[in-house]
Amino acid sequence: MEWADELAARVIGPQVVNDSKTPSGTVHVGSLRGPVILDVITRALRAAGHETTLLYGVDDLDAMDAQALLTPDAIERSMGVPLAHIPDQVADGHASYARHHAQVFIDLFADLGVKPDRYYWMSDIYPTGAMDPFIRTALDRAHVVRDLYRRVSNVQHQDTWHPVLVICGTCGRVGTTIVTKWDGERVFYECRENLVTWARGCGASGWVSPFGGAAKLPWNLEWAAQWSLFGVTIEPCGKDLATAGGSRDRSDAIAREVFEREPPINVPYEFLNVGGKKMSTSKGRGTAAHRIVEVLPPEPLRTLMLRTRPNTAIDFDPEGTDAVPRLFDEFDRLGSAVAGREVKGELPAGFASIFKYALRDPGADFEAEAAAFRPSFSHLAFLIQVPGADVPALMATEKGSALTPHETAILDERLAAARVWLDDYAPERARMRVQEAMPDAAAALDAEQRAFLATLAEDDAARTGDEWQAAIFATAASGGLPAGRAFAALYAAFLGRTSGPRAGWLLASLDRAFVVARLREAAAGGTLPV
Repeated sequence: MEWADELAARVIGPQVVNDSKTPSGTVHVGSLRGPVILDVITRALRAAGHETTLLYGVDDLDAMDAQALLTPDAIERSMGVPLAHIPDQVADGHASYARHHAQVFIDLFADLGVKPDRYYWMSDIYPTGAMDPFIRTALDRAHVVRDLYRRVSNVQHQDTWHPVLVICGTCGRVGTTIVTKWDGERVFYECRENLVTWARGCGASGWVSPFGGAAKLPWNLEWAAQWSLFGVTIEPCGKDLATAGGSRDRSDAIAREVFEREPPINVPYEFLNVGGKKMSTSKGRGTAAHRIVEVLPPEPLRTLMLRTRPNTAIDFDPEGTDAVPRLFDEFDRLGSAVAGREVKGELPAGFASIFKYALRDPGADFEAEAAAFRPSFSHLAFLIQVPGADVPALMATEKGSALTPHETAILDERLAAARVWLDDYAPERARMRVQEAMPDAAAALDAEQRAFLATLAEDDAARTGDEWQAAIFATAASGGLPAGRAFAALYAAFLGRTSGPRAGWLLASLDRAFVVARLREAAAGGTLPV
């Protein structure tokens, strides 16, 4: 994570790191990249000796502008209404639609290792009057705001447009109102029927005070005002906001020219796409964040977010692929390299730093974590499909000693994830079952494969997975049988297919007498020798 350490090395003094989210629907897994990146920045800053505060906010006075998750009867009355003022669509005790979707997302943070020092809700802040000075400044400098919108983004507002959104006192909408006058204490607003295409205003108009929660700033001004209100020094954002002339450029200009402060450092980050498609919270598209954490515990999920630099897009497709097992393998491989164990293939630059920042606990001894025994996810996914398999005992045998309490917790976490993966995401080839009777596929084995199985059955000593694996390779080599054909013979004899998990661990997980009997039966062509 050199990029985070480099950032920490070039800043001076106390730092305030901020992020916020508009809870317009079920929050997808891609939205977790921002909080994880902010957490890494915060960890790097603190490691470098900077006093650092991490904030996370919910922009819940924004208007509902998409229908994806509204019930049919709620669409007409809720479009254009502040998210904080829409009743929860699920009867689970949350005060609003916004509180429900934001809290489901926020509840994931602690287990993921993301622990903001403070959460804030804009629906709580506006009524306190804390935003009033920024509303007044924006209205007093409305001509400056209109000019910078034209210069920075080529967005044309009429000369009567003023940068504040009144919450209509008649229909409660905020997305359908426009302010055209400001007398220094009150604004004149209209709730226009056709101001936007996605909601219909009620036609009300009048003079009102915009202070104390009666109105809110448009999002770009609100964003810039948050920076001043909270003293934000670093705030990353997604690339859709960081395009030339886009939201970030507008907010940066507003910070400098309207609120007279330097904007925070930006660390733009790319999208996390699922199956090559960008996900959308407001449209209800994408794998829900609260679902993906059931199959990806914190370390593999953080590895997904951190194995590339923030400005590199991530493509992740958990359904019908081996993407989930590969993430576990990647995290385990990083740990093995940190622990000094031999690993195959090239390691990513800064692999030790990636492993350290992928850990959920910033205070963990990352060298001890690297040395901990972590069973293969793919192997566990197979073992839970083997009737009667004593997985903890098998893992202790594989390790060569009893599992520590921490290693037992890792095992339990991975077993739970493996069950979800098999139920909801795994490709069909990962779902397998040891056949009680000799599979038909074993009939196609040739003489060399049968001789291999017969030789392998001669020694019926108990073996660990590693010992079985070594025996398979040695037996195949002694008989001149290519390893691939040897493994295919085993899979045919036990699973009735041509591929499967690591064969040594498969055999070690089964009853020894059953293994020997099956090897002999397959070697004899399906009939046990007399």
